[in-house]
Amino acid sequence: MNAVRRLEGIDWVRWGIITVPTLFAISSASAVTWPLIVLVAVVSLPVLLHDRTAPPRWLLPAALVLVIAATGALWVLRPSGFTSVSMFGATFYTLRSSGRVASGFAVAAAAGTIIAWAISQQPSWLNALAPLAALIVMVLLAANRRGRVARLEQTELALARAQTATEEHARAAALAERARIAREVHDVLAHSLAGLALNLQGTRLMLVRDGASADTLAQIERAQKLASDGLAEARKAVAALREDAVPVERTVSDLLASYRLDSGARADLVVEGEPRELDAAVGTTLVRAVQEALSNTRKHAAGAAVEVKLVFGTDEVALTVVDRQGRRPPDAPTAGYGLRGMGERAALLEGKFESGPGEDGWRIHLTVPA
Repeated sequence: MNAVRRLEGIDWVRWGIITVPTLFAISSASAVTWPLIVLVAVVSLPVLLHDRTAPPRWLLPAALVLVIAATGALWVLRPSGFTSVSMFGATFYTLRSSGRVASGFAVAAAAGTIIAWAISQQPSWLNALAPLAALIVMVLLAANRRGRVARLEQTELALARAQTATEEHARAAALAERARIAREVHDVLAHSLAGLALNLQGTRLMLVRDGASADTLAQIERAQKLASDGLAEARKAVAALREDAVPVERTVSDLLASYRLDSGARADLVVEGEPRELDAAVGTTLVRAVQEALSNTRKHAAGAAVEVKLVFGTDEVALTVVDRQGRRPPDAPTAGYGLRGMGERAALLEGKFESGPGEDGWRIHLTVPA
């Protein structure tokens, strides 16, 4: 809906030029001219109010053509009046503001009026040519204005296209540079960190075999964890540089890889359904659930194997994490802060969260809409 604006001075001037000269004919109005005067007064209202009432596009051109025809008839019937001013004013305004069809009707109505006036009044050839010359000048002025407006629009369009092309070129260059940096980070830093983490894992196992001190093993494990964390951060940086959202299944896989390197235990991921991009809140909830489950496994069942199952359904995503302790764990007296947090995250998404002991380990199950 268009915003209502206040009438400006140019609106009153335009309406006055088209309407007021006709009103002078009221003093000498007859039964024939009264209907024409009333018609001009009524159909000229769109000239004043067309921007305020948002009428159909055809209303203003149609009203102007009617004004030209009515004021032209008044001019033929009362040639001594000022109604010709209204006719020429309406014609000029139509030529400036309307399309080719309305302009054609306006010129035809004005030319027909001039011819009818010349036939009825029999003026000299010079006086007869003067109104036609005025009409021709109006047409030329309107054509010149249309051409100027068209050239300005073409210039603005060309500038807009040039600016868009420049911005797209700059964006493409920036994306290409970011992709190059991402490749370097992935091929050099990420691979180096992955190799370092594996070497540290092998070193830790060798030290355990050779009976190294606990302090030495702790230092190696700390270095291994730093390498694993650095690898995860490097992958996040690559995704950010490429402006790609890291898929949930890939993030979970990285967490399990870190768990394997950290504990030496088996950690498997099973994905069912067709993986797809998830809402940020849903993805964060799933990843935080896996992180908390692995943290609890490290704390309460160190070295236990972990199985993670991620199921992509039509309307929801289900996550199951089970640590295989080889025995049924005891029931927790109260839910810890981590389990409470997982339940709260699921509740915020109108999902479901279950946690408890299974036959041979602890099990959590999370279902969230997607």
